[in-house]
Amino acid sequence: MRRRWKIILFYITAILILIIDQASKLWVRTYMDIGEVIPVGKLVYQFEHYENSGMAFSLFQGYARLFGVIALVFILLILYYRHKGEIQGRLMNVGAGFLVGGAAGNMVDRFLRGTVTDFLKFSEEGGILNFADVALNVGVLLFIAGAGLDWLRSRRVQRPHF
Repeated sequence: MRRRWKIILFYITAILILIIDQASKLWVRTYMDIGEVIPVGKLVYQFEHYENSGMAFSLFQGYARLFGVIALVFILLILYYRHKGEIQGRLMNVGAGFLVGGAAGNMVDRFLRGTVTDFLKFSEEGGILNFADVALNVGVLLFIAGAGLDWLRSRRVQRPHF
């Protein structure tokens, strides 16, 4: 039963991230012109509509579909390791859900549009992101935290008691 909840948690997380990401990008494409800036507040510095046909930091412009294939391979690898039982625990499953949802969100844009819609700017000097990018970062942190906790638990079990 516990394993079933971890599987459900993984898929619900991934699907929610994908839905939030795609809905927010649709809103930006519908209501903002490319290059338009909307000041927001403290956490998010501003919304700025940008279409990126490359990868992070606008590197390798024009290769969006190639990066879509890389995202698909990444998603398939996570699904494979989940199936093998290599991804254990709640934190690692939620982290993997964030990773899959984020990768899928940007993959959909790359395959269907040839660009990724970015709009979240967190500082004046920083790059422009989207919810999929944020989810990928959160996913990495959760995955590392889960792996670290699993490692600590395994060390505690292996210690001899005197």
